[in-house]
Amino acid sequence: MGSTFGHLFRISTFGESHGGGVGVVIDGCPPRLEISAEEIQVELDRRRPGQSKITTPRKEADQCEILSGVFEGKTLGTPIAIVVRNKDQRSQDYDEMAVKYRPSHADATYDAKYGIRNWQGGGRSSARETIGRVAAGAIAKKILKEAAGVEIIAYVKRIKDIEAVIEPGTVTMDQVESTIVRCPDAECSDRMIDLIEHVRNQGDSIGGVVECVARGVPLGLGDPVFDKLEADLAKAVMSLPATKGFEIGSGFAGTLLTGSQHNDEYYSDQGTIRTVTNRSGGVQGGISNGEHIILRIAFKPTATIRKEQRTVTNVGEEVTLAAKGRHDPCVLPRAVPMVEAMVALVLCDHFLRQRGQCGEAD
Repeated sequence: MGSTFGHLFRISTFGESHGGGVGVVIDGCPPRLEISAEEIQVELDRRRPGQSKITTPRKEADQCEILSGVFEGKTLGTPIAIVVRNKDQRSQDYDEMAVKYRPSHADATYDAKYGIRNWQGGGRSSARETIGRVAAGAIAKKILKEAAGVEIIAYVKRIKDIEAVIEPGTVTMDQVESTIVRCPDAECSDRMIDLIEHVRNQGDSIGGVVECVARGVPLGLGDPVFDKLEADLAKAVMSLPATKGFEIGSGFAGTLLTGSQHNDEYYSDQGTIRTVTNRSGGVQGGISNGEHIILRIAFKPTATIRKEQRTVTNVGEEVTLAAKGRHDPCVLPRAVPMVEAMVALVLCDHFLRQRGQCGEAD
């Protein structure tokens, strides 16, 4: 089902939204890395539902359990299994959706592909699946930080038409976490929160853009031709629920420039090759160039809304649906740690691959 991701640092996620639990098996983690459930829990708490007035009110502690691969606080080099038990399911909210397809949701396509689906809470298509990714991402982040000094920070760049001005080179995690919308621009964050609350009160939803910066990424990560770094980053973040667009560096805006305007000219910084600008977004020829990696991901409005809409049943009958249940009016605040996790998984995997093929990265 495509539930495995990565090469040397490989993860397989499991579980459904209203099943017994969700989690991940991590294979390829180096041994002797100090890690604890408490460290992983920090990231899961940033992802969990019910954390603020602008997220789904589903109450889940999302407490993680490490089942294998860690002994006396250190990784063994063997598979690491992490599970989070589901506690606050209200499956009756989805009774109507057992036969009625939610517009723009995965209900109809899952039925078309498999001929069966878990309709309770969306089953495997629920964003609850990302718990395993975030847990694995916490470990990948620590490997990158300790081995190479890499720092990965994502934040909400835009919600609907409210766009923040943020400096990727200096933004801090404390600034991102200082507001429930995870936008480090104070003036914009207040407006974003007001807009999300307004849209929720209307029974509707909105989308936006998450930006992510990876600082301190070593030179040389990425494997052309088919495993270019930006290609793997694109696949990683676009595998997240509700994603509809990906940009790196100048992105689509770069198409408005000439080559002379867009090129990142080189200079020597005490013997280190640097670029004057960073329109490439830290990747050239599919390989990291040592500059900040900067990417943006578009998230659509949440598909499950309370407003009545036209749809069909699983036997083709035309009906209407006003969805019940507890859903985010805007996925972006909780998507921030998910984006960081996927970027960390890609960079960690490529870091280990580079070290295995060419030795330590510069």
